[in-house]
Amino acid sequence: MNARTVTLEIPDDVRDAIQETVDRTGRDFTSVAGEMLSEAVKMQRVPGIVFADGASGRRARVAGTGIEVFEVIRAYRSVNEDWANLRESYHWLSEGQLRAALAYARAFPGEIEQRLRDDEYWTPERIWEQYPFTRPRPR
Repeated sequence: MNARTVTLEIPDDVRDAIQETVDRTGRDFTSVAGEMLSEAVKMQRVPGIVFADGASGRRARVAGTGIEVFEVIRAYRSVNEDWANLRESYHWLSEGQLRAALAYARAFPGEIEQRLRDDEYWTPERIWEQYPFTRPRPR
């Protein structure tokens, strides 16, 4: 990641909110503020996307759902990028919600591709090999 030092005046209430996250997570102020700014830019660029904590960090999700963007993209690819089939697969989501997920994937393809690769890597078998205590016991 490229970074550049800048001087930025932050309102006290915003600084306090960032500091609360720093105190809660033990991360440094710069990385927390940078993450928050990055997410704000992404949400402004692609309305309908929010960020939430996941098992391995913060993830882009379709607003109003718990569905991560990568899940929609994986489903879209599994139906050969057929819009009608995607709509059928996620019939409870609005057209706007689905289009937001697709727009986010187009705007930030590297992030989505990495998440898809990570998801393919962690098969149940690989998890059980790495963490044997998670394997279900035979009945």
